[in-house]
Amino acid sequence: MRMDPAVEMTGLVKRYGAKTAVDGLDLSVARGTVTAVLGPNGAGKTTTVETCEGYRRPDGGRVRVLGLDPVREAAALRPRIGVMLQSGGVYAGARAEEMLRHTAKLHADPVDPALLIERLGLESCGRTPYRRLSGGQQQRLALAMAVVGRPELVFLDEPTAGLDPQARRTTWELIRELRADGVTVVLTTHFMDEAEQLADDVAIIDKGRVIASGTPEELCRGGAENTLRFSGRPGLDLASLLKALPADSAAVELTPGSYRIEGKVDPQMLATVTSWCAQHGVMPDRLAVERRTLEDVFLELTGKELRS
Repeated sequence: MRMDPAVEMTGLVKRYGAKTAVDGLDLSVARGTVTAVLGPNGAGKTTTVETCEGYRRPDGGRVRVLGLDPVREAAALRPRIGVMLQSGGVYAGARAEEMLRHTAKLHADPVDPALLIERLGLESCGRTPYRRLSGGQQQRLALAMAVVGRPELVFLDEPTAGLDPQARRTTWELIRELRADGVTVVLTTHFMDEAEQLADDVAIIDKGRVIASGTPEELCRGGAENTLRFSGRPGLDLASLLKALPADSAAVELTPGSYRIEGKVDPQMLATVTSWCAQHGVMPDRLAVERRTLEDVFLELTGKELRS
């Protein structure tokens, strides 16, 4: 396997008039891995991925995809990558199977479309025009079109949005199989569990820059290994709670009514927290000791919920 990155961006800048969407972004994606790109709306992640795909021309910096410039060397790059757009990219009147078979014919050594139709549960809608497909069916067709050409690198934009749990798991299995076959996958997602389950590496983007990157384990390792989480009414007096806890403890209200406490999590801390709640008329709901999650990291770094 080649050791140079599948995707390498250095100082990427992209502007739309006076607005800077991407501001000196650096990102490297290793070959044969799954990289999840996370960020709040407007963070610049879609522009970043579209620049890699060759749909946007950068205003500054350097971009290489499979060693090629995605704009100047697009003709050489396109046969080697697959792209799944969140919406669009399919003729509204084309039938699902017709569109997939047409896409397959554009490639030298495609996967048998019938295999993908069966694998992704599209048998019942093969003759249905694209505009009449449900959102989940459109997503599965877009995924099939992205991988039918056996790409070396595939970009997946929200690949499980609108899917039911079974279809979501099937998509996860397909992504894992792509990685096992040496395919590099770059995906954007709004599902933190998806990033934790699938990604070898995660890049969190905000305000046009990568503000954190690493494996899910590395990103979640900072701070306390264990945390105490509970839900209650919004706006609890955390200063009062901290006075009852050891001096090295920390408490934060992540979202209204959702609390996290860090420190030495032991039976004594648990007893102190429940006692404080009882004294203040608080019924702690979903009280649990758990490790820091990727969602915790995201909220701490961006101050935003992923769908805000």
